[in-house]
Amino acid sequence: MTFHNPEYLFLLLLLIPIVFWYVWELHKSDASLQISAHRNLKQFPQSKKIKLRHIPFVLRTLVIACLIIALARPQASNSWRTQNTEGIDIMMALDISSTMLAGDIKPTRLEAAKSVATEFILSRPNDNIGLVIFARESFTQCPLTTDHAVLVNLFNGVNNGMIEDGTAIGLGLANAVNRIKDGKSKSKVIILLTDGSNNSGDIAPITAAEIAKTFGIRIYTIGVGTHGVINIPVSTPMGIQYQQVQSEFDAKSLENIANLTGGKYFGATDNSKLRNIYQEIDKLEKTRIKIQQYSKKDEQFYLFSIFAFVFLILEILLRNTVFRKIP
Repeated sequence: MTFHNPEYLFLLLLLIPIVFWYVWELHKSDASLQISAHRNLKQFPQSKKIKLRHIPFVLRTLVIACLIIALARPQASNSWRTQNTEGIDIMMALDISSTMLAGDIKPTRLEAAKSVATEFILSRPNDNIGLVIFARESFTQCPLTTDHAVLVNLFNGVNNGMIEDGTAIGLGLANAVNRIKDGKSKSKVIILLTDGSNNSGDIAPITAAEIAKTFGIRIYTIGVGTHGVINIPVSTPMGIQYQQVQSEFDAKSLENIANLTGGKYFGATDNSKLRNIYQEIDKLEKTRIKIQQYSKKDEQFYLFSIFAFVFLILEILLRNTVFRKIP
């Protein structure tokens, strides 16, 4: 319940001095009678009339309280709303080449990318999200889906070695475009994460980006890792050995891909920056929510007016009958 004129409710504070005045008047009107002893008076209990003598005052107080509440115009409110949610289509293209096993981003580039991407997926429950992985070739690990529990399980199952080693960025991007282009959502996004330069596949990355542009698909590119010499684990007959390789991704090419499609390029050199990148993408690509809210208010002041009238009639009747005072 709400009030149209809530300021009138402050008038209820006037009841405090009225109660004090009533108690003070009762104290002043007490009659005194001198007797020798009062022990025998205890055997005479108070009559019901004496016990209930305050009822007229209580009724008068209720009359005032109800009139004040009626002045404040109480209103019963019925409200409801309809919410239409329109998710967006997001296809994630993840590089799983051997250099993604480098430990410059802990525990490895690949594991860090999977962990942060999982957080991103779980933060967008209304979106259709899918996953494409690539190395020398590319395949779809998970098509667009709103079943994010399944997607996360498939994401966690991604490991290096599932595809022959290499970095076919153009092929991975083209696969992602093919998977997302027919989506029904008005907004389509690809998040491409890689730590290398395109060295495999028959499709150039910029060609795949041009195809994405024709379908109105935005591409956010993430170059992950530090430049320079890195150690990557290699399986040998003697066990896991570490091999030094040159880490270098084509930042200019990734930036051109993003700019061509209206997206944005990011560089991630540590876990914190990688997490901040996904948070920024999350802010840039908001799910559309349309909310229509309705409310209906019914006046309730007449109920308190009726109560005030009933209490007033009862008080007048009681004062002039049961609690009538004889001068």
